[in-house]
Amino acid sequence: MWIRIVSVLARLGLAAVWLTSGWIKATDPNTTELAVRAYQILPESLVHPVALGLPALELALGLLLLIGLGTRVAATISGVVLLGLIAAIASSWARGLSIDCGCFGGGGAVAGVDGWDYASEIARDLGFFALAVWLMFFPHAPWSLGPRSRPRVLATDDPEVGGSADPQALAHSAELDPIADEGREN
Repeated sequence: MWIRIVSVLARLGLAAVWLTSGWIKATDPNTTELAVRAYQILPESLVHPVALGLPALELALGLLLLIGLGTRVAATISGVVLLGLIAAIASSWARGLSIDCGCFGGGGAVAGVDGWDYASEIARDLGFFALAVWLMFFPHAPWSLGPRSRPRVLATDDPEVGGSADPQALAHSAELDPIADEGREN
């Protein structure tokens, strides 16, 4: 039971991160473009498309996680995006750039950014990454729209694990969950 509670909290927490970050970026596309450019990683021809696409991706991931639809896929994509963001921040730090990451608004070149700023941004994103990894392994949680988010009723004829040898009970259970009856000989 505690796993499902942690999964709900992880799902809603990561959804809040993506929805907040995506909304801030979407409502200020010029600053988002400035932030993307400041990393000095992408060719200039890709800065604008990435600055437009990143908020859309973040909002989509946030919405999917919020409603609990495709949680494992959304968590996996979240993990990949977060690793990319962590790599970009680490690259900026290693190259001696002094930029605001633009993760939650702002962005661009700023004075006075030091190693602690970069380390704290990386640590924060590693925490978000940990939420994504949790959801990759434990995506099923209450208050989800995903088809496998609720506990399944399994048919078993083994009384040792709570099953019933009663054929009528097994037949009714199989009607509730036809997958559970696969592989059983008739």
